[in-house]
Amino acid sequence: MKIKKLETFTKTYVSFVKTTLEDGSVGYGQMSTYHADITAQIFHKQVAPWVLGKSWHDFSDIENWILEKEHKFPGSYLLRAIAGLDTSLWDLRGKLEEKPVTLLIGGSTGALKVYGSSMKRDITAMDEANRFNKLFHEKGIGAFKYRIGSECGRGVDEWEGRTEDIVKTINISLDNSVKKLVDANSCFSSEQAIEIGKLLEDNNVIHFEEPCPYWESEQTKEVTNALSIDVAGGEQDCDLRIWRDMVERKIVNIFQPDVMYLGGLTRTLQVAKIIEEGGFICTPHSANLSLVTICTMHLLKAIPNAGPYLELSIEDEDYYPWQQKLFLDNPFLVENGCVTVSEKPGWGIDINPDWINSAEYQVSEFK
Repeated sequence: MKIKKLETFTKTYVSFVKTTLEDGSVGYGQMSTYHADITAQIFHKQVAPWVLGKSWHDFSDIENWILEKEHKFPGSYLLRAIAGLDTSLWDLRGKLEEKPVTLLIGGSTGALKVYGSSMKRDITAMDEANRFNKLFHEKGIGAFKYRIGSECGRGVDEWEGRTEDIVKTINISLDNSVKKLVDANSCFSSEQAIEIGKLLEDNNVIHFEEPCPYWESEQTKEVTNALSIDVAGGEQDCDLRIWRDMVERKIVNIFQPDVMYLGGLTRTLQVAKIIEEGGFICTPHSANLSLVTICTMHLLKAIPNAGPYLELSIEDEDYYPWQQKLFLDNPFLVENGCVTVSEKPGWGIDINPDWINSAEYQVSEFK
């Protein structure tokens, strides 16, 4: 059965892909968020022409075919576009076999623990602690990640003294059972990060994410070697050669692939296997409430080296207005600190038709 038509429904931050086969079977996926309008152009110019009229069954082969044909364009944007094709094909297969994607890859449906992931740096320490406590008591979320330093900040804090203040405040303000994680988003030098890492150890933080510029792997390795707490990273990386190197050299303790940055579930499964063979934990990056988190839910229920938590953004319309009303119902509903991986076929979600109808439409079709 061949791919007949590829349609995209695009706004600035999000672009959904609809793949249709010759017999009319349909699957929905999503390209990576952020500048999705640019990614959609790449999809129709550099992805669709190579797959229309081709058999859809071997996901790895069809994606490698695209990468080979577009070998002059390795890197992020092409993979962000391929993610839309890949995730739509997994949805299509799930619907044809009447199974959720997680069952197709050896997993199970049901409850999955989350950690509440804060994206804010303009928030005071006490305000952050208060909203964590609210989510702990109302939704049973038992782990939280917050931001320290400034994003790619060249060693400069968001404001003077904020990192030390929020680390200490969060520690004394939350229930002792709550797990605490931090994300520096490539802010610090290795020397700074090691010093801050000691502060984190003293304040019961268990996870130190992207302490140094992620592209400076030797700096990150220095931090990993110097601290007793786990150092995490990998969300930005989309080249399998880099993943193999990171695992072989033990750059971090916890590895964080992003399904959409990597080019979809198929390549993420390959990366998860590389991580597993190295003896490490895979806790994927899923920092917004689009399809990336749904895909990650299915992935975490299937891989043997999954971390204990799904990253679940706690931000609402004030921070992420573009993620509102993407789906019908609420696939991210949290009860007792868990979300639920649906038993419905495919990804188990319904994209909001009002969103689709208000998006920019493009189509590539096999004649």
